[in-house]
Amino acid sequence: MPLQDGNNQMKAALHEEIGKPLSVVNDVDLVGPKEGQVLIKTEYCGICHSDVSVMDSLDLTPMILGHEAAGIVEEIGDGVTSVNKGDYVLMTPIGPCGNCEMCILNRYTLCERGQSFVFGTLPDGSTPFSWNESPVYQGLGVGGFAEYTVLEERNVVRVEKGIPLETVCLIGCGVQTGVGSVLNTAKVTAGSTVLVMGLGGVGLSVVQGARIAKAEKIIASDPVKERRSKALKLGATNVIDPDNDDLINAVMELTLGKGVDYAFDAVGNSELIALGLTVSKTGGSTVIVGAPPPDEELKFPSSLHLMMSEKRLLGSLLGSCNAQKDIPLLVEYWQRDLLDLNNMISQTYSLDNINSGIDDLRNSIGIRSVIKIHET
Repeated sequence: MPLQDGNNQMKAALHEEIGKPLSVVNDVDLVGPKEGQVLIKTEYCGICHSDVSVMDSLDLTPMILGHEAAGIVEEIGDGVTSVNKGDYVLMTPIGPCGNCEMCILNRYTLCERGQSFVFGTLPDGSTPFSWNESPVYQGLGVGGFAEYTVLEERNVVRVEKGIPLETVCLIGCGVQTGVGSVLNTAKVTAGSTVLVMGLGGVGLSVVQGARIAKAEKIIASDPVKERRSKALKLGATNVIDPDNDDLINAVMELTLGKGVDYAFDAVGNSELIALGLTVSKTGGSTVIVGAPPPDEELKFPSSLHLMMSEKRLLGSLLGSCNAQKDIPLLVEYWQRDLLDLNNMISQTYSLDNINSGIDDLRNSIGIRSVIKIHET
């Protein structure tokens, strides 16, 4: 399994210390696929807010982050049947086993085996990466900020050969998360009213999911003007600048004092979650889609009010998606022009310049940066 120059070393961006930029190195070792595993040449990988959250809070190092990835199958292990060498694939952080209690209940993102993505390893506890003879953790289940990665077959979804991987890579996380939170978690109904707070890649995917669900009013809120403009292009009916407008008053005015049927926090911010509970109508739902910091506490509005109004607070992990079913569906939506991915990609950077893309995300510049992993 020679990757370059007859050896198994490759270029990768390493998370080495909390709060520090990633280190791009050329000598990460990789072991080939074992039974049931797939070796993938990673072509493109989006930068997700979750990557930055890990960089700022998780002392599990060294680690290769990147989980919104697409590539081409290089080699398959024994027993792999769903993909072959040369196939174009999307990768997903959670590959449901189909056999555990949660999978049987169709709660695929809660799959017991799939939770290994939290610990930076494959389900068997191993990692395919090492550096200076020490293990390298596989961040968020994929390890896409590297020239190659190894995943279990269930974390790999074959797509049409020749499809633009630089575009559809977004489906692996941000689009699954956003659209899935609407269609799978909240089950938004036609004719309903929706509020989306935060208009990065996930939030704009929520907007598009609400449009696909035929919501009648889609209210989008973000302090960045460019993002509000994108939201209108992608299906929002109204936008709010929370820095200059009172969000609660604006939402109540747009809904004739009733509030929204569904409120989505696409940032992972406890204040926005509380706002969602405040502006959702009687019997309405607030959905936590963005990943809050691990130590962030949630302060509820009046608990009695929540009880009396039967409002619901829902968590949504990766859009409650079953990747093997939902990724092909999302690709189909894109092919049918029901899902706009091009308007969500702002910049493309080389792997050497990955920290520029991370800085863009931190500073709310653009929507989504995509990393081109190989130089040629």
